[in-house]
Amino acid sequence: MRIERDIINKFKAWKDTPDRKPILLRGARQIGKTWAMETFGKECFKYCVKFDFDHQPELKSVFQQTKDPQRLIKELMLYCDQPIVAGETLIIFDEIQECEEALNSLKYFCEEAPQYHVIAAGSLLGVAVKKRRMAVPVGKVKIINMYPITFKEFLQASDIRTYEYIDSLEEIHHLPEIIMNKLRTEYRRYQVSGGMPEAVVALLQNKGIGEVESVLQAILDLYELDFAKYAEPREIPRIHAVWHSLPAQLSKENRKFVWKVIKTGARSKDYEDALMWLEDAGMIYRIFNISKPGMPISAYEETDAFKVYACDCGLLRRLAHLPASVVTDPIANYTEFKGAMAENAVLQSIMSLSDNQKPYYWTSSATAEVEFVIQWNAEIIPIEVKAEDNISGSSLSVYTKKYEPHYRIRFSMLNLQFNAGLLSSPAPLAGWLNKLLSLLFTNP
Repeated sequence: MRIERDIINKFKAWKDTPDRKPILLRGARQIGKTWAMETFGKECFKYCVKFDFDHQPELKSVFQQTKDPQRLIKELMLYCDQPIVAGETLIIFDEIQECEEALNSLKYFCEEAPQYHVIAAGSLLGVAVKKRRMAVPVGKVKIINMYPITFKEFLQASDIRTYEYIDSLEEIHHLPEIIMNKLRTEYRRYQVSGGMPEAVVALLQNKGIGEVESVLQAILDLYELDFAKYAEPREIPRIHAVWHSLPAQLSKENRKFVWKVIKTGARSKDYEDALMWLEDAGMIYRIFNISKPGMPISAYEETDAFKVYACDCGLLRRLAHLPASVVTDPIANYTEFKGAMAENAVLQSIMSLSDNQKPYYWTSSATAEVEFVIQWNAEIIPIEVKAEDNISGSSLSVYTKKYEPHYRIRFSMLNLQFNAGLLSSPAPLAGWLNKLLSLLFTNP
């Protein structure tokens, strides 16, 4: 089953860029990086060649002998069945973290052979680079972050007519009830499978919840093996402890990350490296508090106060041993964690929209909390997230009274509308946030 991925469109835009640099693709394990690169190569180039430094360790000697791109091309042609022609061939370097010389070669492809299209990726690339103190050719590569399948991509595969209706919106207005019902159904299904491609395919092909759970558990098991393979021995139990504390961290009413939830007496200096390992691996997103919503928003980041979410809501659900039947039941009573699941799913959509649109959150003396705050062009916009139809709570009102923002957003399961500066949107539309904001600013 084919899931259309937005990352392919990013690759297409890069392909025709005059001052093109090699791509360094980053992202968590099992999100489909290799599939995306190969699909792009097959669809947009006459030829596509892939060099896997894990499966073909002999390739390392090629890069150890020379840095000259032209000589490298001649040597690499001995390892592939298709020609390497500038402008006609996509060159893929997979598992590039296994060969530092290959990583460094991207600089020379940028400077001396920009006519070649090169994309490189690797498993746990950020972790491997730090562990081995590898030098990334900063400024000589285009770093693109890839994420798990978003609900927007999920909906396109599961219900194309509903997807096309939402994607063609040209103004903000109430959606037909049939569209709302379909969005609610598909969004709950998405929160069951999450965005890992194998789990999504298992769900959409009706292989049964048992198969979905098996796939998700296999990915979690693989992540555990990665701890042992890529982390320092003394850090392995700490990484394990931080990762498994995630459900407990998010089950609190106040979702600020608390070290003692990991282990009684735990201190930041003991577990900060473990947290950074998970962040570098793309397994978690760390969202920092801001002291106030000033411009630029990054200037008000408070690094000692943050929340941590999973890279994928399906993995989070499985990690928490939350049954799928509970997630698909709109009246199920799991209040705090239901809110956490809602926030995690919305965050996944926000993260995928732009690498420059980093979300934060805001609190006021521990009495009010706005889940996310983003800078969109010259506006600082607060975003409230509600799990279902209940929109009670004073946090957004406290923020509004204090800072008087021009626009506010509330994601819930209520219908789409805009009134007095408040955009109330169904949470499934978080993947269309940029479009909704553009409509607002075009037709205020």
